[in-house]
Amino acid sequence: MEQVIFRFYAELNDFLSPERRMTAFSHALLLPASVKDVIESLGVPHTEVDLILVNAMPVGFTCPVRDGDRISVYPGFTSLDVSSLMQLRPQLQDVCFAADTHLGRLATYLRMLGFDVLYETSRDDRELSRISAREKRILLTRDRGLLKRGEIIYGYFVRATEPRRQLLEVLRHFNLFRAVAPFQRCLRCNVLLQPISKESIRDRLPPRTAECYHQFQICPGCDRLYWPGSHYEHMQRFIEHVLTD
Repeated sequence: MEQVIFRFYAELNDFLSPERRMTAFSHALLLPASVKDVIESLGVPHTEVDLILVNAMPVGFTCPVRDGDRISVYPGFTSLDVSSLMQLRPQLQDVCFAADTHLGRLATYLRMLGFDVLYETSRDDRELSRISAREKRILLTRDRGLLKRGEIIYGYFVRATEPRRQLLEVLRHFNLFRAVAPFQRCLRCNVLLQPISKESIRDRLPPRTAECYHQFQICPGCDRLYWPGSHYEHMQRFIEHVLTD
C-alpha cells in the first residue's frame, strides 16, 4: 500500500483525530486518488481548504496523489496574501449565506445585522447544496458530511453550538464587523425592508403603537411591519454587546 505524508494547519486540525493534530503524519492509501478525495477521507471538508501544497508546489483539488508525496493543507489566510498561488475556487465578490435547518437562530441573527441569509426548514441537503452552488452562497452548517458534497463551492463548518457564539465566530472568520448594517432585512424572509408612511398602515397598528412611533418599515415579501419599539431596543443592546465582545 502506498504512503503519503500529510500536515494540516491551524483550524483544519479541528477535523482530525487527536494524534494527527499539529504534526506531520503518514497515511496509507490505495491509488489512484485525487488530493481532494484523500483530504476528505481524513475528515476535512474541501470547503475548509484554501491552499494545498504537494511537495512544496501549489495544486488544485484534482491533483493525483503519488507514493511518497508530502502534502501540506491550509485554511483561509487572513494576514497573508496568497492570491498569486493556485486558487482552489473563485473569490467571492459579495458575501451571502445559506444556513442549514439546524442554524435557524444564527440565520436570524445574521439577518438582524443586515446579511443576506437563505434559510428555509423545508429544504433538504440536496436542494440546499444546489442553491448554495448556483447562487454562490457560503453554506453554513455543523454537518461536515454536507460540506463534502461535490457541488458545494463555498462553505463553512460552524464550530460553536450556542447561537450567539456562532454569530461571533462567523463575523470573525469572514471579517464582517465593518459590513454590519442592522435592521435592513426582514427577519422572517430575508427581503430588504422598505420605509412606509404611518398613515398608509394606521389601520394595522395597535393604538399605542400609532401614538408613540412614527417611523415604520415593511417587508415587500411577507408584508410584515417593523418599528423601533421595545423589541427593537432589546435587539440594539444585543448588537452592541456582540460588536464589542
